[in-house]
Amino acid sequence: MFEVPSQAIENYLSTIDKPASAYFYDLDWLRQHVTTVVEKLPANCKMYYAIKANSEARVLQEISSLIYGYEVASAGEIKKVREAVPNASIAFGGPAKNRNDLEYALSQRVELYHLESRLQLQMLDQLAGQQGVRANVLLRINPRIKLPEATLTMGGSATQFGIDQSELEEIFELIPQLKNLDIDGFHIHALSNNLDYQKHLQLLDSYLQLFQDWSRKIPIKQVNVGGGIGINYQQLEQQFDWSLFCDGLSQLLTEYNIGYPVNFECGRFLSANCGYYLTEVIDIKSVREKKFALLRGGNHHFRLPSSWQHNHPFKVIHRDNWPWDFPRPSATNEQITLCGELCTPKDVLASNVTVSDLAVGDSVLFVLAGAYGWHISHHDFLSHPHADLIFINSQQHKER
Repeated sequence: MFEVPSQAIENYLSTIDKPASAYFYDLDWLRQHVTTVVEKLPANCKMYYAIKANSEARVLQEISSLIYGYEVASAGEIKKVREAVPNASIAFGGPAKNRNDLEYALSQRVELYHLESRLQLQMLDQLAGQQGVRANVLLRINPRIKLPEATLTMGGSATQFGIDQSELEEIFELIPQLKNLDIDGFHIHALSNNLDYQKHLQLLDSYLQLFQDWSRKIPIKQVNVGGGIGINYQQLEQQFDWSLFCDGLSQLLTEYNIGYPVNFECGRFLSANCGYYLTEVIDIKSVREKKFALLRGGNHHFRLPSSWQHNHPFKVIHRDNWPWDFPRPSATNEQITLCGELCTPKDVLASNVTVSDLAVGDSVLFVLAGAYGWHISHHDFLSHPHADLIFINSQQHKER
């Protein structure tokens, strides 16, 4: 699944003169993983990388030749892609788009728009007309279908995402008035972090049924079935079976006689495994018979555990550098809660986890930190130092 970059971590720890706090991004692993994922897709499928998961320029550049394009959700993300990979194909999503967003997207030659309301359609049509260009659009639909269990749901219920399926007839009536838009098809991204490939195939089956019905109203040139492929943070050996999923997907596309492109927009599934968050234990103490380890870092660097309310998987890296002439606080074969350095009881990365041996000065390495880690965190809260960012790339040696 992944291989901890032990040498890079050891090199880092041996050269710093401060408490350890760093992200490691293994670009070699990322490149190999994305290559494998894309190669297994059926021939008429395209992979966009959802950059909200990890928008580091080095990450975007590393996979640029392996994917079809990038899915973005803001003007700022468009700018990041254009700076990192200037001529990349971009699909612009996100539930809220204002005039400035759309004007900027048009100026940056965005290839595809995922529009989520009547107003967005009307605004983009008028702005495209003013600039004398045409814009390709997928209608993002919030479908009225039953969804499998997942960590987050964006469709299948009352949320801010997409056009309600019940309003589609009104949208179909509007389309002839949109003189500057090409409506290419539909977009459904209804859930996040699905761990069961069979349930995800059932979900896509329901999507394809809807697309078949709607194709009687408008000709379909392409569709987007979202991402939603999950990472199992609790049972590391039980991950989404991409190979079996792609086999089943091929059968589905054949059954429905799908000849048009089917787009995916994966983020977490592509980048989670390439990232590691390293932080040093700076204190261990007991409060009311409960033990706590205080870390140099926390959810201002790595917000995912507290956001999802889970114990994030980690490994302990033992260090023998104890410079003091008094005893070193430690925990042995007991439960402990790993906390950050922020002034809030919510700054917890793992609660009541058993450690065989942990001492002040050791480092804790959180794995599966390459997606929705650094990039969703509030870095400047309390003005603590940022984590170091280290890129591992055998093709270009050490990057920092």
